[in-house]
Amino acid sequence: MPSERLSVVVTRRLPEVVERRLAELFDTTLRKDDTPMTREQLARAMATADVLVPTLSDRIDAGLIGQAGDRLKLIANYGAGVDHIDVHTARQRGILVSNTPGVLTDDTADMTMALILGVTRRIPEGLAVMQGDDWSGWSPTALLGGRVAGRRLGILGMGRIGQAVARRAAAFGMQIHYHNRHRLRPEVEAEVGATYWESLDQMVARMDVLSVNCPHTPSTFHLMNARRLKLMKPDAVIVNTSRGEIIDENALTRMLRAGEIAGAGLDVYEHGSSINPRLRELKNVVLLPHMGSATREGRIEMGEKVLLNIKTFDDGHRPPDQVVPSML
Repeated sequence: MPSERLSVVVTRRLPEVVERRLAELFDTTLRKDDTPMTREQLARAMATADVLVPTLSDRIDAGLIGQAGDRLKLIANYGAGVDHIDVHTARQRGILVSNTPGVLTDDTADMTMALILGVTRRIPEGLAVMQGDDWSGWSPTALLGGRVAGRRLGILGMGRIGQAVARRAAAFGMQIHYHNRHRLRPEVEAEVGATYWESLDQMVARMDVLSVNCPHTPSTFHLMNARRLKLMKPDAVIVNTSRGEIIDENALTRMLRAGEIAGAGLDVYEHGSSINPRLRELKNVVLLPHMGSATREGRIEMGEKVLLNIKTFDDGHRPPDQVVPSML
């Protein structure tokens, strides 16, 4: 007789092709609407499933993991970041955690460049003029932005995405600088002509554009705090497509309003969708709804990694993208 199929619960709507394949391979419970599960719904799912497929909108903390049933053996996260999952507690309970790394590198790097251009060239302001039917024709001094070529770009976090941003920015003629926990190999630095700064403070004080591309960990929380933001030049721009918690959002808002920082391009926020209302009012800020990785291709590739992780686990092997506490 065929063995019983794994029970898989998916917490959000995924691309149709991914959902269809999950249903073919496993005993899959799909989400009927695209709203986050409540804590109670998550607890019920974790008490009955073999595998949970959450997203970054699901906070899987120690309390929820403590309520998980004996069946739950894998949390196959749909996404690369796992700071919303208590990996340490899961490990203690014998629950594996996997993610989908490397899939969204190019998509996120593309959006980083879009934000850099959007802020420096004042694209949203121009769009607002056109949508408001307020354009009376070309003017030599209207909506003057700044040229990106020749500007110093400081990349905070030189992993896959940071390096992809560096390659794109170099093609635009920007000077590439970076700060990272570990210096890159000389050949990697040479590929994009990147200059390493051991001191983040010194780098921040000298950059024209700062791009945040590091993960959220206890050590990076408010890494760009009020003190460090004050080191930035008044005509500098900051862009964040990584994690909102890395920047002190209230401090950034105050400085943008005071003209102490020229502009910001943000795709992520410190408190999720609860954004400082004063930040929304600023013309020198480009705000996006966490869409840096939102491409059809990327979302499907994420699903393919989830499928591979679950199928490999079902075959009795370690998921290829297993996350262990030492990696965090």
